Parts: sequence; structure tokens; C-alpha cells
Amino acid sequence: MQPLAERMRPHTLDEYIGQQHLVGEGCVLRRMIETRRVSSFILWGPPGVGKTTLANIIAHTLEVPFYTLSAVTSGVKDVREVIDKARSHAGLFASKGNPILFIDEIHRFSKSQQDSLLGAVEQGIVTLIGATTENPSFEVIRPLLSRCQVYVLKSLEKDDLLALLNRALTQDAVLKERKIELRETGAMLRQSGGDARKLLNVLEMVTQSVQGDIVVTDELVLNTIQQNPLAYDKDGEMHYDVISAFIKSIRGSSPDAALYYLARMIEAGEDPVFIARRLVISASEDVGLANPNALLLANACFDAVSKIGMPEGRIPLAEATVYLAASPKSNSAYLGIDSALDYVRQTGNLPVPLHLRNAPTSLMKELGYSDGYKYSHDYPDHFVRQQFLPDEANGQHFWNPQPHTPQEAKLAERMQQCWGERGEKE
Repeated sequence: MQPLAERMRPHTLDEYIGQQHLVGEGCVLRRMIETRRVSSFILWGPPGVGKTTLANIIAHTLEVPFYTLSAVTSGVKDVREVIDKARSHAGLFASKGNPILFIDEIHRFSKSQQDSLLGAVEQGIVTLIGATTENPSFEVIRPLLSRCQVYVLKSLEKDDLLALLNRALTQDAVLKERKIELRETGAMLRQSGGDARKLLNVLEMVTQSVQGDIVVTDELVLNTIQQNPLAYDKDGEMHYDVISAFIKSIRGSSPDAALYYLARMIEAGEDPVFIARRLVISASEDVGLANPNALLLANACFDAVSKIGMPEGRIPLAEATVYLAASPKSNSAYLGIDSALDYVRQTGNLPVPLHLRNAPTSLMKELGYSDGYKYSHDYPDHFVRQQFLPDEANGQHFWNPQPHTPQEAKLAERMQQCWGERGEKE
């Protein structure tokens, strides 16, 4: 018998739960399907949120050939064979749309494998739908990324998960024949982490643990999971929980806990480059200006792991992990860029002050471009006060130093010497 998660896979958009920002009435993917004008795109989001299901629904609705490749098991030869098949079928389905090529875990495709897709996507031989749990900006080559839109899928919210549970109990051929009462759902929702597949796996485990009528409580769920610690972690989904604990242990300055979760990931066969990438992010986000050397070490770790692989890669991973966890912490740069991004999104492209603009032509000089700009190096201490922000933004402060660490305290002190009180800045 198929697993419950597979039995409950939806076949139409009306059955699809979640991602309403993409498939709700009037939203981009629904419009694509309704107008039968589906362009190539990449679905980026955590596991169990409907990426594969969405691709299947699109192909089923449009009634076009649907080819699937897994980046884990497929090579360039497989890609070319599928493209040849799609080319031979294209004319038969021209009125309905291009054949769809769905590539799961596209982030695992090498550069040469991704290169082999470019011509077919460019010429419209296939409509590419990729699915990835990794940031496409890092994992997908720029030429392919420029030919695809990227749509972000979110973890399912509580109401979505409850609707999924209710649907499983009332529509699944096996479960609806039993008397099942969901008295408590908190433990199942927490264990799912917004992952529909994991939620259904937990529900199936719990209902299989008891014969006949069943009352589901948090205690029953937790006891069942403890007895079957790996059963609900199909397809390696647990690594999202472990990587979260790993990063939070580094942020919380616990080298021992961070090493423990690092060991868990190494022992489970996690991609070491995946771990190294997270260390680079943590060095910028969590350690930041409190210890700028952390980013240098994390980058060196990323480079070393990429070159030497495993098992030796465990050593630079451990070195970087301990260093980051033991370092002082500051997220001022992280908060600063997010604050600036929010402001830019609200205010748009404000005019750059004339004295900061480049003046490569005589007309620009006549218009006042670059007029009055003060070259900082011509002044004592290589600093002179002048306005840098646009007029409307003048006086805004995005970076707020956290002087609890010596390194950032020095930066804060210099800014105080340069600009005085923050209210006087610019």
C-alpha cells in the first residue's frame, strides 16, 4: 500500500493546500495555468510544501507530456535523452503547450548538467520546472536562472496543516473507515515543522500504532515518535531540524552543542558544502562585526571543504564551528541591511545628491553634477562632514552599533568621533 502522504497527494489546484500567494485567485501560477501560458520557473522552498505536487498539477491540467528527472540520479546523458523525447512529442501537443521537464533537487545538478538544459529552455522545446530547497542564486547557473522565474514556497501554516489532517481523516480510503478523534494536535504540528509530508507520516505512524478506534493526544504522538525515531524522517527531512539546531547552538555560543549537531549531520551523510555554506551565513549574521575574522575563517572552511571533501573535511568544519560558537556575537550588520531594504522598498529610488554624482560629460558638469564634492583623503584623518544620503532620507539611521564587544565598540567610537551625536549625522 502507498504511504498516506502519497495517497493524499492532490491532483487539482482546488485540492492543493497552502501557497495561496502563488495559487490563490488571481495569483501568478494560477493565472499561468488558466491562460495555459506556463513559462519556465524554479520553485524554492523547504521540503514537504508542495513543489513536486504543484508541477504534477500543472502538467495534469494542461495535458502535456511530463518528464521527471532527479538531480541525484540523472546525468547529462539522461537530460539529453529527455530533451530528444520532448522534441519528438512537441508537435503533437503544440496546441496545448510545451512538454514539461520537472527536475527535482535541481541544486544538485552540476554546471555541465545545467548547461545542457539551456538550449532546450531557450528554444521552447521544454518548459522547465525546477524544485530546490537551496537558494537558487547560489546553486543555479546565471544563464539558466535568467531564463526562469523563481517562486518562493513557504512552510505550511497551522490552518493549512489542520485542514490537511481533516482531509486525510475524511477522504483517505483507509483512515475514513476508522473512528479517529484528534483530541490534541499540538505535538503533530510541532513535529511537522510546516512540512505536509512529515505531518502525514506522523499521523500514519500514530494511527498504525493502535488498532480499532483511536483518540490522538500529544502524549500518544510523542510516545509513538520516540519508539520510532527514524520512521518519520523519510528522505532525510530531519536535516532541516538538525541544521536549525546547529545554527542556533552557534548563535547561542555553545560549542559543545554545535559540535554534537555537526557530528549528527556528518554521520548522516549530509553534504559538507551545505554545512560550510551555513557557517558562512552564520559568520555574517550572528558573529558579524563583533569578530570580522569569523567570516574569513568560514570562507576558508568553505573553500577547504570544497577542495578536499570528506572525511578530512570534518576537521575544517569542526574548526570553524567551534570558532564561530566561541566568538562574541553581533547582528548589527544583518539588522542594518534589512532596515535599509525596508526603507528603500517604501521610498523607491530617491534622487542621489548632485555632489555625489559622477560628471563624465560637460553637460553634466554644467548641471552641477559632482559640484561641491569633498574628497575625504584631502582632509585630516581622511574624513570631512558632508551629506551622503538623499535629501528625503537625510538623518535616517540603518546601522546601530552594538558596542558590547571590543571590536564593534571601536567602530562605534570612530563613528562618534566623525559624526558626533547620531542626530547630527549628515
